[in-house]
Amino acid sequence: MSGDVLLEALPDLVLLVRRNGIVLAAGGGQGVAIAIAPEHAAGQSLEALWPESTAALLRQLVRKAVAQRGTAEARFQNGGHTYEARAAARGPDKALCIIRALPSTSAEDSLDTTGDRLRPELDRRGFLKRFKESISVAALREEPLAVAVIHLDGVADIARALGTRISEHIMSAAILRLSAQRDGRGTASPDWYLGQLSEGLLAVVVKSADRDAIELCISQVCASLREPVAMGDAQFHLTPYAGVGILGQDASSPRVLLDNARAAAAEARRDATGRVFFFSDTLKLKSLARLDIARELRDAIANRDIRLRYVGRHDLSTGRLVTRVAYLRWVHPLRGEIRPAEFLRVAETTGLAPALSRAVLACLRDDYLAFVSGAPASDAGVRISFGALRHHVLHEDFVDDIERFLDEGAVAAERLELRIAEKAFVARAPTDLTALARRGVRLVVDEVAREMACFHRLARAPIWGLQLDRAWVTALRTDDVARKVCRAGIAVARALDLVAIATGVDSQAQRDALLTLGCRYGTGDFYARNESDIRERSAVQAAG
Repeated sequence: MSGDVLLEALPDLVLLVRRNGIVLAAGGGQGVAIAIAPEHAAGQSLEALWPESTAALLRQLVRKAVAQRGTAEARFQNGGHTYEARAAARGPDKALCIIRALPSTSAEDSLDTTGDRLRPELDRRGFLKRFKESISVAALREEPLAVAVIHLDGVADIARALGTRISEHIMSAAILRLSAQRDGRGTASPDWYLGQLSEGLLAVVVKSADRDAIELCISQVCASLREPVAMGDAQFHLTPYAGVGILGQDASSPRVLLDNARAAAAEARRDATGRVFFFSDTLKLKSLARLDIARELRDAIANRDIRLRYVGRHDLSTGRLVTRVAYLRWVHPLRGEIRPAEFLRVAETTGLAPALSRAVLACLRDDYLAFVSGAPASDAGVRISFGALRHHVLHEDFVDDIERFLDEGAVAAERLELRIAEKAFVARAPTDLTALARRGVRLVVDEVAREMACFHRLARAPIWGLQLDRAWVTALRTDDVARKVCRAGIAVARALDLVAIATGVDSQAQRDALLTLGCRYGTGDFYARNESDIRERSAVQAAG
């Protein structure tokens, strides 16, 4: 593979199309994709740009993406060229359609990275057939067998950003690298083979029932998958999460065994520590418990039982309080305090995130009024900061919800700060946030250095600051990598004329190190004594 693959993935044309086939906006264009210049495509129907058959296919693609609130893909011929079209929903009645010209080589040839016509690891049907045969033979001979399902975070994001052709190349390279390592393994290692189940999902069949041997084998596979995949001058990073099911102990049929391994992989993804998870009946109980939490969370949102706790953000040089930073808090009457990481995942997977976010805005309004009424004169300019939930940020009504909150008049726009996680910020068009910035809302990109944002998005977006992820700040003085990451994040903020903010400032030594690096504001236990009054108020409000 080479950098030519990346160049080939650049879109010839980008269109924003309504469900009825009317083009709202267009960009790109290399002179072969359409009959007129992109700047003249806006307001035209698809039929005015392409032949009837092609226009009908593109219209169907847009409608499918809108109906599924997802993405849809197809290929078509026009003027002797082959094109790949991908439509992604943008709201309830329009989709973003990206069209790329494909090279003259066939799709099968483009995946043939080793000179072999089709490696078994890349043949999904062939792998599933082999897997079923392995299950039958192992059951008949009473031989041990386990299957691991590995979810690769990052593949879907690459497919959305650069197209499925790039993500397929990356998956192929990772799989073939694993195959080479398997062929060179030592005799002490258990026998195993792998295959691709779907985009971003691998399966590894291990001929062993020894949990330690299986865990070591899958851990080595995951370590290989974490190594960057190079394409020309670019490097792509994947994050694997693995779950294992064992034949006989967990299931006796291929389908159920795969389902159990998928459930264990989902638990590994929720855990996010990189451990290999083995399926057990307790995972079923956890799934049932999550259903209970989903039902109770819906009631808690309706009854306004989700409250906020506040920590102060201070000027690192003077110690002055500049912002009250709000975090979610749910004290369940029977379960006690439930960690946000637990119920936020439930909210996102059950569609409750927008409703939860709107309920928190109402809570923020009440808390701000309480702060203003009881605050000393020196706190008159203190802002209040709200971390918008990722699924709410990506929702089509997000900007309207924030503007409606501001129109209520309880919180002035110049006193509101919105924190948007870096991953959500990258997924949303930053220009959509311009209206909020013009009203005076301060926008901060949160969890910086947890994901890698696009610098051109940061440079063009109407944001005020970058907030470093807590994990890097807490390790600042003991870990060289953390120190480099913090220095790089602060340097990026300074280069883009943004303010650098740190979370996890727990000691004076950390504060001094951040000041030396050029960070201006921070939150953490170092300021805990100054925040005691804030926490007491938050506790009283939560109890009320």
